[in-house]
Amino acid sequence: MKAVILAGGTGTRLLPLTSYINKHMLPVGRHPMIHHGIETLRKAGIEEILITTNRHSAGMFIQYFGSGAELSVSLAYRIQEGAGGIADALQLARPFIADGEKFLVLLGDNLFEEDLTPFIQDFKEQQDGAMVLLKEVDDPHRYGIPVFESDGSIKHIEEKPANPKSNLSVTGLYMYSSDVFQRIEEISPSSRGELEITDLNNLYAAAGLLTYRTLSGWWMDAGTFESLKEASARYWDIEY
Repeated sequence: MKAVILAGGTGTRLLPLTSYINKHMLPVGRHPMIHHGIETLRKAGIEEILITTNRHSAGMFIQYFGSGAELSVSLAYRIQEGAGGIADALQLARPFIADGEKFLVLLGDNLFEEDLTPFIQDFKEQQDGAMVLLKEVDDPHRYGIPVFESDGSIKHIEEKPANPKSNLSVTGLYMYSSDVFQRIEEISPSSRGELEITDLNNLYAAAGLLTYRTLSGWWMDAGTFESLKEASARYWDIEY
């Protein structure tokens, strides 16, 4: 199974640091943030990884990781021109994914304690559709929150709801097969002019094809100063 790490974006919540460095290259413990994501994928048996980023940041990743050989993975890179959103960046992976192939998508600022292997295996055995990972949070109004049907399936996902219907957040890890690229063509830009990953996942939910698993270990989006500080503390003694 392959993976795509989305590592573009402007990192506005981490200004002024991100005025000169891509947020995914900010230190978390003794390594850049994105290094931990690559190690998480490698430990789950994923060795072929595509990193999508912007033109300004590409050299940082290439200088640090190169081909990925030192990390026992194979890295490829694609450039997103402009700020078209997460689903737009995902489209860059189309040549990287074979027809009918399943793959994992990771937002580069998302960090996971748990071994992803069981979730990946479940998705491999899933006949079709997509899978997301959920985690209980204290501040659900900041995240995409699933609304459930009476049978426990996901009806749809509400993005940053004022009145969340649960405290389970959709994390920044998604699993798809190659049909996702056709589904991206079905969504339209949001009010901020971007192709939103929530709109994409809601297409699967509307068709009854969005499954989920719930994390028991910690998860964080290290995209704020507070979460960056916490992530650094958790990873401080970790060496690879």
